[in-house]
Amino acid sequence: MKIFLTVFMLICSNAFQTYAWYGHLSTMKGKCWFLAAVVSWGIAFFEYMIMVPANRVGSEAMSLSQLKILQEAITLSVFVPYAIFIARQRVGWNYLWAGLCVAAAIFFIFHDPAAKPMNPDAEDAVAVQSVDETLANETAVKDEAVK
Repeated sequence: MKIFLTVFMLICSNAFQTYAWYGHLSTMKGKCWFLAAVVSWGIAFFEYMIMVPANRVGSEAMSLSQLKILQEAITLSVFVPYAIFIARQRVGWNYLWAGLCVAAAIFFIFHDPAAKPMNPDAEDAVAVQSVDETLANETAVKDEAVK
């Protein structure tokens, strides 16, 4: 559930990010760059108001590397439709190849058996501790039986 919430929040955050970074290229073309920067910072404020909590929630279920690769995949998933439909960029084969590289990155980063969440919540920490204690007790019982 935390991963789905993180994905949803990052999609929303990236909508603000994409518009803050690139929206001024079409909507503020004739304006001073400084004004465009101030407006972009104002839009980016809302991006951060969603992105920071998304990363905190995501860090309870994913490793830092998983969170970063997920963020990049979502960024491209939001940017590509923006580039095609709003910025009117031409789509080439490079979009397909880049997308496949991102899909491969997601596959490999989420199939890392050593990856652990950055901030596991209390329930997960207790569950891991219980398993560790159970294994330690079983080992102690076996050791006593051998003696």
